[in-house]
Amino acid sequence: MTTMSDDTTTDSSDGDDDPRRDVLLNSSEDLAGPDRYPRMWNMSAGLAFFQAVIRPDTPDRPEYVSVPMPSSTTTDLETRGARIFAVARWNALWEAAQFRRRFFHDDTDADTDDYAKLPPDLARIADLGDNNIVFIPRTQTRYYDYAPLFHLLPRATLDRYGLPMLTGGQWPFWTELTNPDPYLPADFSQRLSRAWEAAIWRHLMPGSPQMAFTKDDPIRILAHNLDFWVPAVTEAMEDEMRTWPIIDTDGPVGPLRLSNGEILEGVTAGGPRVGSDLWAGEEEAAEFVERTVDAADKTGRLRDILDAVRSHRVHDDFSDRWSHAKEDFDRTLNHKRSKVTVTFVEVDHTTPVHGPETEVVGQLACSDFLTLLNPRDREVVVVLRSGVTSLTDVGKILGYSSHSAVSKRLARIRDQAASFFDET
Repeated sequence: MTTMSDDTTTDSSDGDDDPRRDVLLNSSEDLAGPDRYPRMWNMSAGLAFFQAVIRPDTPDRPEYVSVPMPSSTTTDLETRGARIFAVARWNALWEAAQFRRRFFHDDTDADTDDYAKLPPDLARIADLGDNNIVFIPRTQTRYYDYAPLFHLLPRATLDRYGLPMLTGGQWPFWTELTNPDPYLPADFSQRLSRAWEAAIWRHLMPGSPQMAFTKDDPIRILAHNLDFWVPAVTEAMEDEMRTWPIIDTDGPVGPLRLSNGEILEGVTAGGPRVGSDLWAGEEEAAEFVERTVDAADKTGRLRDILDAVRSHRVHDDFSDRWSHAKEDFDRTLNHKRSKVTVTFVEVDHTTPVHGPETEVVGQLACSDFLTLLNPRDREVVVVLRSGVTSLTDVGKILGYSSHSAVSKRLARIRDQAASFFDET
């Protein structure tokens, strides 16, 4: 046995029949070069025996459903091949979206060829209605769930996070020659989430490194969430494939007439599109990473989320490292870009509130007083001046776990204020 990483082992046998060759890519191969790796490709529906497809005017967004695939070691070749081919044909109709089930027949049609039918468990899913479902093999590592994200990562990123180089990815899933699980780390999805965060971070927080934020920072958590990014990368891939040429076939073109003579509204029939590489090489993959981030606005309202987080930052989001984001936060909170003028009016039996003073005397006196406060006490004053008067709300804004810390700081500020203004 030879160790690929701390959690991954492979058989050391060589030869053309070595199953590793179906999964792993040797770093010395031409396909491992930066101009050809990473790679993701799509196969035309024409190769799945479809002379025509239907294209809905408004395709639903795809949903992924993991299904069991028979093992090559415990299932006869014919049974395994039939199931893989059924899944491949279903997935090849990505452009038909929610109407793909209409290309398959049920078991009651005795005159239908076997390849036009679905296995019973897949047929039950298809019978649920017109849903845009993509079938993916069920694996322990969830490799196929996240394959489009994995195959956007350059070799240097894979090495950094202990991930192997794999042969080119396919979307949608087309065929599986060898189960990839034995050749991947047991914590594959965790490693991939960290690697993916590293790949997209500069698009989310330009100018501020990851380590400038704590692990609990909302944007870091979002970057780690692979399930959030799968719809976005799918959107980017489908947008690209819809620009590819349509194959001229003898199939129907135009409005689609059903077997009962009715016209299926909202769809158009035509030849399948060609298949091709979605990306090949680090440069094209980097472009698709950007397109994925852009697509996340549509699939997950990414920009709205980022704006909301940036507008409600607290100290606990930042680590001890300096960053532009932390500097901007401190400037906003401490009003470093303008003079801070704050006064207090203390009313018996109530919490301290800020109130107006004369323009000249108040500004001069309070400016002098603020210079005596430490930065954390000054933050309390700034927040109170912004209109927040609830101690609990002040504590939340400043990142305190309770309002008691704010109460203690206000008591200290009052004592300092009394001493200062008595002397002046």
